[in-house]
Amino acid sequence: MRNIEHFRAISRRYSDASILMHEAIARKAGLSGTDHKYLGLIMQRGELTAGELAKITGLTTGAVTGLIDRLEKKDLVRRQFDSTDRRKVIIVPNTENALRLLTPLFAGLQEETSKLIASFSEREIEVIERYFQAAIALMTETTERINAQ
Repeated sequence: MRNIEHFRAISRRYSDASILMHEAIARKAGLSGTDHKYLGLIMQRGELTAGELAKITGLTTGAVTGLIDRLEKKDLVRRQFDSTDRRKVIIVPNTENALRLLTPLFAGLQEETSKLIASFSEREIEVIERYFQAAIALMTETTERINAQ
């Protein structure tokens, strides 16, 4: 069995490669890496308020305003005012435009990832999924703890 330090080193390399790839994709799409990842978060969550986005991300309200300004300028999200409270801004993703921008940049990666996943047995995929689920929970707990300090 491989030792934990070897596993951590591979995990760091995976994380670094992911960041560098997403930065490259973001640049090609005319976005910053951070804006690209937060756009993905907005698309996953669907409509959410600016306050909710600030809470989820730990960004200040001013930083969220800047983020939304940049994404809105590229027609990737739009602001919608809450019908019952006009002070509340709802961020609505323009999924069609976002997919039109990003899908071509991810097409090759998704094809190759599908081939990679197909090379694993069902049991191996279950183990990988279990690791990712547990790692996501640990990272989420860590993020929440740090944001609460």
